[in-house]
Amino acid sequence: MTLRTDLPMPRRLSGGAGDFVRRGGQLRVSLTPRCQLGCWFCHNEGEIPPRITHHDRAIQPRRRALNAADFLSAINAMTATGIRRVFFTGGEPLLSPLARPILQGLPAHRMGDYTTTLITNGLTLTKDLGWLTDTALDRIKVSLHYFSDASIAAIAEGKPGDIAKIKAGIEAAIGRIPIVELNLLLQEQNAHEVMDIIAYARELGTSLQIIELVSTDHNEHLGGVKVPSSDISAYLRSFATAEDIVTSGTGQGRRVFTVPGRHGEMTIEVIDASLGRHHVGQCAACPERPRCVEGFWALRLDSAGALSPCLLRPDLRLDVTPYTEDRTAMLAAVSAHLDAFTEGTLQ
Repeated sequence: MTLRTDLPMPRRLSGGAGDFVRRGGQLRVSLTPRCQLGCWFCHNEGEIPPRITHHDRAIQPRRRALNAADFLSAINAMTATGIRRVFFTGGEPLLSPLARPILQGLPAHRMGDYTTTLITNGLTLTKDLGWLTDTALDRIKVSLHYFSDASIAAIAEGKPGDIAKIKAGIEAAIGRIPIVELNLLLQEQNAHEVMDIIAYARELGTSLQIIELVSTDHNEHLGGVKVPSSDISAYLRSFATAEDIVTSGTGQGRRVFTVPGRHGEMTIEVIDASLGRHHVGQCAACPERPRCVEGFWALRLDSAGALSPCLLRPDLRLDVTPYTEDRTAMLAAVSAHLDAFTEGTLQ
């Protein structure tokens, strides 16, 4: 087993924010808060979860304030000055009318400079794959929290799902998108299918990330029991050729197993809360710290025009809408906001 604490040093954001960049920070771009499913665990990264809106249409997420050009301007500015990983999320991002113009508007780039990843539930992947192949996406990551229609119904409160359609989309994307990966949120509703999902990933040769449940105000009273990842790690250890522990960067520590797959060696990551978490200056006196499990995690830019350095603190959002037409002003505002957050002086 190898303990890894070394990560390449990304470039520094112009005007500051170097602490975020040095920690391997990522930009999560939420194109829409909407989703076809209503998964019980979803906290929608600080927005109203789809499950709540499905139950009560009077409770709606914030209105969209950014257009495709605004999103692309912000993304291009931040990747040009340090951000190394861009994730397109939702809700379900492919439901957004902005998904196609934004993803097709991404400039060609080298993965050594930064990477772009679409995170999707896979329900429309087969339909959208034609135009997705005509983009500069480096990776598609499918959230495969289930391996049967029954499990989809149990996790998504009875919302219809089609595991055959999801699997068909995953399999069709392989070879057409540079990298296809899977992720799985470990929970009691899918614990009986985890081994099947691991076997499926090995058969396809796609990397898999297994994540422990994060309790939030939106899901902690819904009866979901956190399933520890230790048994999964022990199982992977029984046939892995290597195990690395990564405790640097952002978020929680993770175990990275190298395992044999159908097409050669591949990796399965297990996000393990027992390995610790990472915090910065703003966290020292934060009232949310006792229940924070992600630590210093990611920048999140949402469709309402808010840039959040912390998913648990909506009061720390920065409104970027005044800066969408002035890249220099946006970078200065973002850098100042992040510097204050990492130094613990953000008001």
